[in-house]
Amino acid sequence: MVLKRKTTILLALIFSLLVVLLGATNVSAARTDMVDVSNNNGAMTVANFQDMYNNYGVKAVVIKISEGTSFKDSTAANNIANAQKAGMYISGYHFAHYNSVASAIAEADYAGKLAQADGLPQGAVLATDVESSEQSSVSESQNDADNQAFMTEVAKYGYRSTIYTMGSWVGSVMNVDTGWIASYPYNPAGQEWYTSNHGWQWSSTYTFSGSSGYFDVSELYDDFFTTYQSPNTSSTTTSTDDSAVTDSGSTSSIIEVDNSSSSYVPLMALQDDGSMTTITNRALANNTSWQTDQTKVVDGTTYYRVATNEWVNAKYII
Repeated sequence: MVLKRKTTILLALIFSLLVVLLGATNVSAARTDMVDVSNNNGAMTVANFQDMYNNYGVKAVVIKISEGTSFKDSTAANNIANAQKAGMYISGYHFAHYNSVASAIAEADYAGKLAQADGLPQGAVLATDVESSEQSSVSESQNDADNQAFMTEVAKYGYRSTIYTMGSWVGSVMNVDTGWIASYPYNPAGQEWYTSNHGWQWSSTYTFSGSSGYFDVSELYDDFFTTYQSPNTSSTTTSTDDSAVTDSGSTSSIIEVDNSSSSYVPLMALQDDGSMTTITNRALANNTSWQTDQTKVVDGTTYYRVATNEWVNAKYII
């Protein structure tokens, strides 16, 4: 009886130890909610994305659109179309080289136009990937201003935006209230980092059985990348001359503009006296689409707002 009891106790201890050890090795890694795709991964097929969706729980794909003001990702249009066919939510990202407000706006315009041409859905995310040497060479306040300028400009094209950067840069090279943060633990099992952000990119070497090569994967903490919504717009511009200016209210929609007599569409600014004056250092390209959030009638002419105090005459809308 004593020997049997000792044997039973010993077996119980061994079993408990095995449970502990096996439990430790079976702790789930961070989720693969979203995958990054760029020209480095080549032209992806519908089957590639369906495998990720069906077998790995991937529900969102973020696709490289552009870099700087001269690089266009040649695989973007294909990858957007095929990811959509597989039932994924689609976002895009732009690799930033800007280090001034002016260059940030220029890169946002470049990225926004390419995103539209590549078929990125309206209301999707077009993130700014901020991790280059250009940003490390300027002040934290400059980077904050540049990032805000990029995200504000991107909204003109109907896209929401956020900052992607490495965890070591947050709070030192730039400030990020709620972004998409990259940091790669040696062992991601049971880890959840940067949970106050939209997402955490936890690996850059993940592999899928249905695709070749390595992929960046992220765990998402909210629905920022898995919804399509209109971007936030600025508050209403007011005028002191109510007889000349009529606020026609919200018109949240997408407009397409074209000027048959010129290569560009002029932008107007509403003045304090209720008049409209032409903006001389900015204009819209012909046959481009823009998010508008309100209209105003000034001296009988209707104008659509496409940015803070930047308006388009209704005659240019097609």
